[in-house]
Amino acid sequence: MTTANAYPVTQTIRTIGILGGGQLGMMLAEAAMPLGYQCVFLEDNPECPASLYGRVFHSDQLEGFIAAADVFTLEFENTPTSTVEQLVSLSKSGSKQGMFPPLIALDIAQDRLKEKQMFNTLDIATVPFMEVNSEAELKHACKELGLPIVLKTSRGGYDGKGQFVIKQDSDIKAAWLDLKDAVSGKGSLTPTPAPLIAEGFINFSREVSIIAARAQNGQVRCYDLVENHHHNGILAKTQAPAVGTSHLFQQATDAITKVMNHLDYVGVMALELFVTKDARGHNAILANEIAPRVHNSGHWSIEGAITSQFENHIRAVVNLPLGDTDNVHPAIMVNVLGQYPDISAVLNIDGAHYHSYHKAERDDRKIAHITLMPNDVTDLEPAMAKLVAILPNKVGLDKEYASVDTQHSKADVDAKINAKNSTQNSIQNDAKADDLDNKDGQADSSTAPSSKSEKAKK
Repeated sequence: MTTANAYPVTQTIRTIGILGGGQLGMMLAEAAMPLGYQCVFLEDNPECPASLYGRVFHSDQLEGFIAAADVFTLEFENTPTSTVEQLVSLSKSGSKQGMFPPLIALDIAQDRLKEKQMFNTLDIATVPFMEVNSEAELKHACKELGLPIVLKTSRGGYDGKGQFVIKQDSDIKAAWLDLKDAVSGKGSLTPTPAPLIAEGFINFSREVSIIAARAQNGQVRCYDLVENHHHNGILAKTQAPAVGTSHLFQQATDAITKVMNHLDYVGVMALELFVTKDARGHNAILANEIAPRVHNSGHWSIEGAITSQFENHIRAVVNLPLGDTDNVHPAIMVNVLGQYPDISAVLNIDGAHYHSYHKAERDDRKIAHITLMPNDVTDLEPAMAKLVAILPNKVGLDKEYASVDTQHSKADVDAKINAKNSTQNSIQNDAKADDLDNKDGQADSSTAPSSKSEKAKK
């Protein structure tokens, strides 16, 4: 039985309030609609991407935003904690049905020092680090950690801001002068006084991330490890799954599960990791940072997983069972920065899925993403070469795919991209996956159908 507005009479949550109205909020709303939920947004830009999917309230209209929603979540971890505290208070009083993720997750994610300390408390390995509150402490950190190091504000800063790389002793004074105002809370580096953090350099072979969803009953489901490539500090490409990382999957799932359980987390979280070598020369992972929200490195899951990260976040927030996180097919996600490509040319590539964020063009701004998921896994590299060729901003990928482009004539690439292959088996998939990553000749067993039974244990 349904009510006049088509909601089941048993459905007590009808509208989700999202703090933020960017592309993440937009894609959360897209995932909520088929499940029967509306969304409203707290966002100062009335023409934000999420405005296509629900009412946008200015921050001055906080009370109206609160009145319009039954339960709350966010798309950006640097949301003011005062707003979150108010929503948590309303939930505790019973007038609202929850604010997810919890406040403690934001407090940790907004403070690099607390974040690293949490990892170490949970026996999750990180780069070596030290707290810095004075120039003398900075000199001591340089001596203990060894140069080079990177000095960062523990709060605030993004895309390379609020950082200083110290390569030699003569850099110490300049680094302290550049960032010392963060310790006193002066200037624009941080909103409140906070220590600096000195981090030692490590040699790592790859940057990977794992995304997981945790339900209100404590169930955790993890997506595949993915490999990320950055350009000028901005994510350029994500490959899912990360080839040759099946032996690291359990380490990664253990780490993110520890963090989520420790925080009593609800919703989707990303954990960024470095792949390095341990003392015995074996591959190991080091935790870099968490993102207490849906994450750019999980956009591939819209087409590439049985249940996308966006849908699973909505499911967790409204207390529905989590969906299967298995990878349906290997995929590559590419961010579109600054300028839109010709959509016809993009969609002429077999297996291309185009997602516009409805934003104005601006240098290095994330305005769309494209996921490539051709039927034949061996078509991924040729398809990437063709995509990179038509991207106005190639986000550094033209160097990586130049060799692929020269190995295939245009006719060869076109023929391969348009080819149809409906007869794949696990043996073929294992062989084809070898071509997915130039850095790793070992195919990841998670790309084969035979791995489904093991992954179902997630």
